[in-house]
Amino acid sequence: MKELVMGKKGKEQTRGNQWPPAKKWIAASLAGVIWIMPVVGSEGAGWLGAGSAPVAQAASSFSATKLGEEVITSGAMMMKYKFKTVRSGKTATGLASVIRVDLNNPYVSVDVMSGKAGSLNTKQSTGGMAKETGAVAGVNGDYFNTSGEGAPIGGQVSGGVVVSTPSQLNGMYAFAVTKDRKPVIDEYTFEGMLTAEDGSQFPLSGVNKGAYNPEGGSSTYSHANAAYIYTDAWTALERPKNSSTTPTEVLVENDVITQISLDSALPVKVPKGAYILRTHGLAAQFVKAHLVVGQKLSSAYMLKSKTTQQELDPSTLQMMIGGHTILVNNGKASSFSRSTNSIGGYRARTALGYSQDGRYVYVIAAEKNSNSAGLSLTELQSFMTSIGVWKGMNLDGGGSTTMVDRPLAETATTLTFNTEYGKEQRSVVNGVGVYTSAPQGEVKGIKISGSTVLLIGQKASYSLKGYDTYYNPVDVAASNPVWSASGGSVTVNAGEATAVKPGTVNLKAASGTASAETKVTVLGGDDLSNLVAGVTSAPLQAGASVSVPVSAVSKSGATIAVPAGALKWEFIGFTGSVGDGKLKVEAVDPGVTTGYAIARYDGFSTAVVLSATAATAWEDFENTNYPFAFTTNAAGVTGSAAVVPGSAERAGSKVLSLSYDMTAGTGKMYAYAQFNGTAGKSIPATATSMSVDVMGDMSLNWLRAEVTDANGATAYIDLAKVIDWNGWKTLNIDLSGSGIKFPASLKRLYVVNVEEGQDERAKTGTVAFDNMSFVMPSLSSEAGLPKGTAAMSIGGKAMTVNGTKQPIDVAPIVKDGSTYVPIKYVLDAFGGNAVWDAKTKKIMVLRGAKALDLTVNKKEFILNGKRQSAEVAPIILNARTLVPLRLVTEQLGLTVKWEQITKTVTIES
Repeated sequence: MKELVMGKKGKEQTRGNQWPPAKKWIAASLAGVIWIMPVVGSEGAGWLGAGSAPVAQAASSFSATKLGEEVITSGAMMMKYKFKTVRSGKTATGLASVIRVDLNNPYVSVDVMSGKAGSLNTKQSTGGMAKETGAVAGVNGDYFNTSGEGAPIGGQVSGGVVVSTPSQLNGMYAFAVTKDRKPVIDEYTFEGMLTAEDGSQFPLSGVNKGAYNPEGGSSTYSHANAAYIYTDAWTALERPKNSSTTPTEVLVENDVITQISLDSALPVKVPKGAYILRTHGLAAQFVKAHLVVGQKLSSAYMLKSKTTQQELDPSTLQMMIGGHTILVNNGKASSFSRSTNSIGGYRARTALGYSQDGRYVYVIAAEKNSNSAGLSLTELQSFMTSIGVWKGMNLDGGGSTTMVDRPLAETATTLTFNTEYGKEQRSVVNGVGVYTSAPQGEVKGIKISGSTVLLIGQKASYSLKGYDTYYNPVDVAASNPVWSASGGSVTVNAGEATAVKPGTVNLKAASGTASAETKVTVLGGDDLSNLVAGVTSAPLQAGASVSVPVSAVSKSGATIAVPAGALKWEFIGFTGSVGDGKLKVEAVDPGVTTGYAIARYDGFSTAVVLSATAATAWEDFENTNYPFAFTTNAAGVTGSAAVVPGSAERAGSKVLSLSYDMTAGTGKMYAYAQFNGTAGKSIPATATSMSVDVMGDMSLNWLRAEVTDANGATAYIDLAKVIDWNGWKTLNIDLSGSGIKFPASLKRLYVVNVEEGQDERAKTGTVAFDNMSFVMPSLSSEAGLPKGTAAMSIGGKAMTVNGTKQPIDVAPIVKDGSTYVPIKYVLDAFGGNAVWDAKTKKIMVLRGAKALDLTVNKKEFILNGKRQSAEVAPIILNARTLVPLRLVTEQLGLTVKWEQITKTVTIES
């Protein structure tokens, strides 16, 4: 979630700067450390523009429950919460993680983490910053201009060293901790002065700032007629980019001017320990009139509270980081100090706060993912007050919200929860890290580290890890622990466990007088919701080889690679083998056009359908004979969609290019590449997956496709939830669970910029598409299937197929309103076969591209590897197995009609 306050392009403007008299200045040497004078305590008002601050209303019916806590290090505790709230009459729930830091503990501290090597202009993930700096936990930090060089909007101080000064914006709060371990949340202004050797002076506007639009001044350009200092923390050559001004720059080393570049930037990075004074307009005139190479230049500046005017010597600051609106004051929800319109909605949230006695700092992150509904800002206020925050402020949130922590006894941090984009950690300009300086203590405890979920046949290594009296990791590997496991689901030898059968065991390790145990669950077939083969179709020809990795998805949502030894393969229609994760076709049975490779895991099955044609090239845009058009849903959105020559790696070919400009639009905005007017382009047969090459633009927008199916229903296909790449990339999309009825038509490919968190994503960009293909096994696997009509009457032992009557040995019956038939006769009439397993009482029905697994007396069934539920189950009657007719026929692509008067069932294909 970014606050975009960037410099505007346009004509340079000038304004006179009159320095206020009778100010108290603190001299600052810029040879190394920069000193400032910040302040304590105030409330602010406003957001981008004038107007009074909106009043934050406490979220009604909000509650938070602590789920548990675990020590990260001495003085830092990870606490997990579940929250519940009511939105528009409906209950929403979610999760939040809070790191509580005890400032009374001398070994723990909080500090600012920056980009790579602690510099600006080198954005890095929160986890990357924690790893680089040795933090035991951390969250993302300040807002920043996503199109800028990578500098925070607010102020930043670490160990008394000023990295960046606050921007001239209203209501932007900062969090600080003094070196005597007192937390402060306040709003600051910056004032500074340059003094030439001849005594002339000129105001200093800031340190290490990107271009932005100031508030409350006479200029809309931050760098117009202004002087800024850039230290060696600023690593970019541009100081800054998009400033709308032409610079005059001065290099100062050891307080002595060594270079002056008039009306142009110095073509160097800032040398270590030096700084570059960047000026424009009136400030540049000051340089030309008063600064000379070889002479001294001194500077002085400070931060001040907007309300109390109190000053705070930065040498006493342990850290400071900028943020956004104040959220909590005096233990209650505060009025927002800025408008929150652009950071509204229910999002992942990051915040900082402290307790009334100043002892605890609360580092807060609320989740927005499949497990959590996110929070509004008013709900965040309610959450913060409920956990004891006395004063708190908002940090950057949304897709940037990321928390990492070091689990007990581990040596590295891990992602505390999935971000809004899954496992992805967005690169940000800074963060807040938690650090420990505790010495190594005595061993306090041990824990077992390793997977808690296994599949039958899977081997997993477990290690014993220890933590000391300060809860920091300690090596206990040399202790040669004794391992054991209860029950018979797992065997263990020297820390290597082998899953034998479904069940849960206690895995235990003992070392001397210390011991630890953990629960390990071995999943059986009944614990799975999905069994996924790496491919759903393959070519049916001797010598063909295809990779078939198989993964299992548990009912809890965990995805695990299935060990080869845990799978049993069966081949129908061909002779084959599976080894080293590859399926090889050795010979095809005579007359067979469709084959099946069935993988079974503890009774749960999935199938790879083999046919003469596995993948169909659908559109490569080389010889298109139908039109494309750009369309949109929102006024103000413009763009183009056309087949154009490819460039770079696509040189010599043609691609479909979609360019868009949404800067003048509002709300949820779409940019469509429309195929063939309203008709679209036909997808002629059942498609189980699609593939498309996409040139991404790193816009973080959403990429989708729209299809109209055979019933006239519209289906939306997610190609990429986030366009988070540049250049070409192949996307593979599973369509087997899409519910699309084929034949269908692809109507359009499009980019979506959703309204929630819109400030995070680019509103302009270009994507391109090439080499679209669909896996349509039905083109061959169903090509030879019989077509026609079959009719059966309840109680009658005859079946009429395409007008010809033939006997059947078991009559259809009606039981509890459902019709049951022996599936053999349906398959004889319409193609396919059934495999019966007497031991497990399972029936696998294979027809075309469908593999249907049914179990007697169970309503659950498995279709192409996915567990689903029906209203009725197969039954055994008079030693014969009967299946629900409507369930089976509809899942196999057949239609059923019921005639009440004659009690006749008619099946058509």
